Amino acid sequence: MTSTTNKIAVVQTAPVFLDKQKTIELAVAKVEQAATEGASLVVFTEAFIPGYPAWIWRLRPGSDWGTSERLHQRLLNQAIDLSTDDLAPLRAAARQHQVTIVCGIEERDANFSRTTLYNTIVMLGIDGALLNKHRKLMPTNPERMVWGFGDASGLKVVDTPVGRIGSLICWENYMPLARYTLYSQGIELYIAPTYDSGDGWIGSLQHIAREAGCWVIGCGNLLRSSDIPGDFPERERLYPDPDEWINPGDSVVIAPSGTITAGPFNQQSGILYCDIDLEKISAARRTLDICGHYARPDIFQLQVNREPQKPVI
Repeated sequence: MTSTTNKIAVVQTAPVFLDKQKTIELAVAKVEQAATEGASLVVFTEAFIPGYPAWIWRLRPGSDWGTSERLHQRLLNQAIDLSTDDLAPLRAAARQHQVTIVCGIEERDANFSRTTLYNTIVMLGIDGALLNKHRKLMPTNPERMVWGFGDASGLKVVDTPVGRIGSLICWENYMPLARYTLYSQGIELYIAPTYDSGDGWIGSLQHIAREAGCWVIGCGNLLRSSDIPGDFPERERLYPDPDEWINPGDSVVIAPSGTITAGPFNQQSGILYCDIDLEKISAARRTLDICGHYARPDIFQLQVNREPQKPVI
């Protein structure tokens, strides 16, 4: 039976950049730490394993082609193949500690091209099983040079011991129809892993919480120049200041009223904890339930193509 109150843990820490195995080991250690503190849900950020390709925002089109090729190959080699047992240690941690895990990964396509990468969020149950996999629908701006387009097959809300969980990645959260697809499935914990940060982003998450009448968990990327490995191509040109915050994090937990209840966690490495009460959802939706008494299905309808992507033959 789902408890109405649970402790959640939002992990805000830098990955072992571009090292899949060591980043998974780090994630397992963070799950153990969070479970020791009583957390039932552990959330990691966008592309946590093996790290978000932050270089795409600094490389110059054309003239940095060689650097881009070397970095992409490295990212491809360190990406997660879900047809293998890459995530076995993380699945074992979920099972051992009886926690639900939501984690962003670089996913390498295992079915068709075997080389296309996707920005993917995986959800692992307390038995270690893969409950859902969602690929980012629309990579943002230069991200399209790294990731393929996802589909709606993973736009699902899943029942877990901590509540009904769904997720959209970064600027997918600005897509009203994608949001409504999750709202219409009775979402209770809306998870938004992201590379974005700052007051504007946090304000958007507060709007989502009020709009949906649910808990919103924003899990931000944390990265400093000093986290970039020494053998990174053109490291000194792209990241000359070792103290620079490439991304400050800003992880946050927001109640269904839109009130910030934990965070923002800015320029800090650690775990953000928050006790959430699911009964606050029904209180928020008493006046505004956009999929219930505030909906007008006689006027508006949403159709979603949930078929998985397949190559055109």
